[in-house]
Amino acid sequence: MCGICGLIGSKTSQPGKKTTVRRMMERLKHRGPDGEGFQSGSNYIFGHTRLAIIDIEGGQQPMITPDGRYTLIFNGEIYNYLELRQWLTQKGIRFKTFSDTEVLLQLLVNEGEKAFDKLNGMFAFAFFDNQTKKWLLARDHFGIKPLYYTRLPDEIVFASEIKALLEHPEIVAERDDQALQEYLTFQFCLDDRTLFKGIHKLEPGCYISGSDNEIKKIVRYWDTDYRIDEHHTEVYFIDRLRELLEDSLRFQIRSDVPLGAYLSGGIDSSVVSTLAADHLNFPIKTFHGYFAEGPQYDESRFAILTAGAINSEILTVKPTFQEFIEDLEKLIYAMDEPMAGPGLFPQYRVSKLAAQHVKVILGGQGGDEIFGGYARYLVGYLEQALKGAIFETQEEGKHLVTLNSIIPNLPILQQYKPLMQHFWKEGLFQDMDVRYFHLIDRSPDLKELLTYDAADNINRKEIFQSFQRTFNHPDTKSYFNKMTHFDQKTLLPALLQVEDRVSMAVSLESRVPLLDTRIVDLVTSMPPPMKFQAGKTKNILKKAVTNLIPEPVLNRKDKMGFPVPLKEWMTAGPVKNFATEILLSKASRERGIFFPKSIEKLINTEGAFGRQLWGALCLELWHQRFIDSYR
Repeated sequence: MCGICGLIGSKTSQPGKKTTVRRMMERLKHRGPDGEGFQSGSNYIFGHTRLAIIDIEGGQQPMITPDGRYTLIFNGEIYNYLELRQWLTQKGIRFKTFSDTEVLLQLLVNEGEKAFDKLNGMFAFAFFDNQTKKWLLARDHFGIKPLYYTRLPDEIVFASEIKALLEHPEIVAERDDQALQEYLTFQFCLDDRTLFKGIHKLEPGCYISGSDNEIKKIVRYWDTDYRIDEHHTEVYFIDRLRELLEDSLRFQIRSDVPLGAYLSGGIDSSVVSTLAADHLNFPIKTFHGYFAEGPQYDESRFAILTAGAINSEILTVKPTFQEFIEDLEKLIYAMDEPMAGPGLFPQYRVSKLAAQHVKVILGGQGGDEIFGGYARYLVGYLEQALKGAIFETQEEGKHLVTLNSIIPNLPILQQYKPLMQHFWKEGLFQDMDVRYFHLIDRSPDLKELLTYDAADNINRKEIFQSFQRTFNHPDTKSYFNKMTHFDQKTLLPALLQVEDRVSMAVSLESRVPLLDTRIVDLVTSMPPPMKFQAGKTKNILKKAVTNLIPEPVLNRKDKMGFPVPLKEWMTAGPVKNFATEILLSKASRERGIFFPKSIEKLINTEGAFGRQLWGALCLELWHQRFIDSYR
């Protein structure tokens, strides 16, 4: 796990270019405090900061082939590097180290762009051919590891984090207003956009190939495939899923440094922790966070239950509102962009605790998007079931969820009354894309806070069309597949960005074993009724891990996420004063995005600290830290 950055182009030999890359590396030191490397050649300058996990002595970067032709800098882990190393050795390739970096380097040299078909891992890398001046920038299948770039007249500039790009003298921190509209709608940006004008994120599952400072093509080397396997039984899919879960953990516990696991008390982290414990020959340490403000913010009893079942020492942290005030501005800087939800704060606190004990952490991220764990999927299908019953329609070819079958699973929605009230207000029984857009659209939460100019600037028609391109992309009639596909392509990378930054902020490598392409390929090939039978969230996963994790955890109906007691904290003077100071500051007023009177009213409304204030607070802090500070 590392930080990478660099310049590519024929003008990299100009004075000051090496200094620019050195400054970029300084911004990435938290990602790699164990060492750094620097390499320049004709048409490129690469910088690398290293967090040493595999082959601590031999894995230094940039790594160059013995003949000096190829150079690689790499962030992440190739989990199947031992198998690839053996395969390459049989082809006559000799290795000098035991690192996954050298395996990736030799795989790229010998297989070129075909290498992506063989990789199991999380990665972002830059690969340069000193002879042809051709290069690759690549990002892993799900976007677990970040990579940003911008194209200047004379060069390509890239880095693991946006703040490093801003060290380049020709890159100006300027807000992208189209991206702002998307953030106000979804609380994340679509496609390759960031909130910074001219700065792009390389999308998950993609690579860029180029020559000199020219981008030749951007290729999506992997994508989800929804061709349904009608030949195999549910028993086959359950057995195969369990087998792949086991194998993914077998790969991802490979480490030359201490390893632990997050344990929230939910199904996903419990599965990961339990399978990891089964494959290790020593007890695994687990890490958990909860709040003291009430049982609705505390699922520690479930985490303790799983920890006891696997003989794990569980270490806990209880974040406070004082720490929230202390951390939030630092976290916005760490994120580079404002984030969708306040869960990043307790995630950071748990990561900080874990970093005191281990250097690698396993987590359950991705389970909701792969297996269908969000309550909104049930809300959407409740409407579908009503529509089918009233109009006798079979929009998906056959009823995935009938009204009779869904009723026993509706108690999970007890805590989602506001979401349902919002969803049922308008547009009942419209097309699938219209209804799901309505479910995830956050702009109504902010509408009463926005100035007339800011509200008028939101081009909802254009944003909806961008949404449709992703939502309707998969070749499937299944509403469930369309919903989970959209979330995998948009929400999941945003959540992974949070996980990457809160872990890297404390120099901790985070791995996510559920995000294995073999698992996702299997799940997307399953008939939809198996995955969401009668509206049961994570139906197929639960069947695959029956008898693996404690029954009370497996059959929980109180899905919690990682809620933060912001409403309770707003009654405390310090948090209220903090929000007031930021949102009613001179800079915020002059920005013209929010009505000061509406902000003031909301701040003074008891129990009002929800998504509205959170979205406004993060956006204003981002402006102050990046746009105002970098002028």
